[in-house]
Amino acid sequence: MDGVKIIDLPQNIDDRGSLYEVIHKYDLPDVSEQSGYTHHEKFGQVYVVADPVRGTIRGLHRHKQLWDYFHIIHGSAKFVLIAGVGSEELEAHTVILSDKRPQLLVVPPKIFHGWMSLEDDTILVSIASDVYNKEHPDEERVDYNKFYETFGNLWVVKPK
Repeated sequence: MDGVKIIDLPQNIDDRGSLYEVIHKYDLPDVSEQSGYTHHEKFGQVYVVADPVRGTIRGLHRHKQLWDYFHIIHGSAKFVLIAGVGSEELEAHTVILSDKRPQLLVVPPKIFHGWMSLEDDTILVSIASDVYNKEHPDEERVDYNKFYETFGNLWVVKPK
């Protein structure tokens, strides 16, 4: 999916425990041709979301300008990403993030996204390129049922 990245986060492990960086501006790709700025030159806010019960679904929205960076620090989550809305070629992808393999999910503007906790007590760190503006939010929310007709239930965990 255009612009979406999953970045592995190398861990430094020694007898004291472990340490890893969630976001480091020199590691991120330059996407200035898409947005007019390199996304690592802008920073808005960091927030933490805790879902006490597995199966909790958050979001299905997109931004016009804001970049989102997601990292799971405890538990695991399934992310749904949908591109091509408003065109003939809709694409839906799912990504699983887990505390067992530290990764950063980079979601550029114009990609619908949401996530569901796969375990109780899942904790997500979200880093945004811009501050959330309550009076003029940079988000477009959508009724998931509109996408259900096209993709089926993207939240269901399918046996393999």
